[in-house]
Amino acid sequence: MKQITMTAEKIAEFVKGTVCGDPQRVITGIAGIKEAASEHLSFVGSKKYEDQLNTTAAGIILVCKDLANVSTDGRTLIVCDNVDLAFAKLTAMFAEEPPAFVPGIHPSAVVDSSAVIGQNVSIGANAVVEAGAVIADNAVISALCYIGHDAKIGSNTILYPNVTVMYRCEIGAKCIIHPGVVIGADGFGFIPGPQGLVKVPQTGIVVIGNDVEIGANTTIDRARFGKTVIKDNVKIDDQVMVAHNVAVGESSILVAQCGIAGSAELGRGVILAGKAGVNGHITIGDGCQIAGTSSVAKSLPPGQIVIGTPAESQRDFLGRLALPKKFQKLDAKVKELEAKLKELAK
Repeated sequence: MKQITMTAEKIAEFVKGTVCGDPQRVITGIAGIKEAASEHLSFVGSKKYEDQLNTTAAGIILVCKDLANVSTDGRTLIVCDNVDLAFAKLTAMFAEEPPAFVPGIHPSAVVDSSAVIGQNVSIGANAVVEAGAVIADNAVISALCYIGHDAKIGSNTILYPNVTVMYRCEIGAKCIIHPGVVIGADGFGFIPGPQGLVKVPQTGIVVIGNDVEIGANTTIDRARFGKTVIKDNVKIDDQVMVAHNVAVGESSILVAQCGIAGSAELGRGVILAGKAGVNGHITIGDGCQIAGTSSVAKSLPPGQIVIGTPAESQRDFLGRLALPKKFQKLDAKVKELEAKLKELAK
């Protein structure tokens, strides 16, 4: 982290927060709430973590509105509408600049003569760019990446090491593709035949929009026919599996180890939490939220929040979860009544 000296007053102005305590309190860096020292800024984003205010040594602490009335007791707090967003902005300010990629083609890279390479492109060691590929201006193809025949990489997109983009697949502008991602491998398609399983040709492509970020070791399969589509501003975590002919709507979030089966369609702003699964050939409406480890078997209308396997509304899930306890109470009551009847029968 960079060493930057800032007062609480200046920080509050930057994040549009309110100072509680000494506005001239100074910090020179940021840290987690447990590791922070007096020269650091940290944050507490929820009232349930209020006890951490009593144990941290942080000089300045960003807090949510629920903690606005906490006694400062020598501490300086900055009350924010959105603590996570405020801390993220400050993290970006204090962060060291990432290593610069030098434009040019490394001597060990293999770039076909028919590939179209834009201005200020960086192609790293042992990368391979096949015939007909197009790499737009300012793109970065890191070491050991593979860009297949006729694939397209948009401007200002970064492919970190060991990314594979198979033939004819397309990636938009300003995307970030983390190590180990595979885009455009064959979809999983087989049909039982008289002599065993017969492979179904996967003749389509993958099309990824602009401002998409894809986490390490995620796989996005090429379509059986047509396109597998990841629309603009989608954010995908590590180790996610997107099957053939899936469509993921704008600004959706796919969290680690979730999976989407073939031909499912996710609307705009969908959140698929960790290890959740979506059945094939169904539609998830705009703004739906799928809880972690849930399994969605049927289409969902827009705005639904579901949990469990099979996924259901929070109300239904909690009601079903409470049934065993209700049954135990009912069973105890029945036994009590039976005992009373036996006493009366004597």
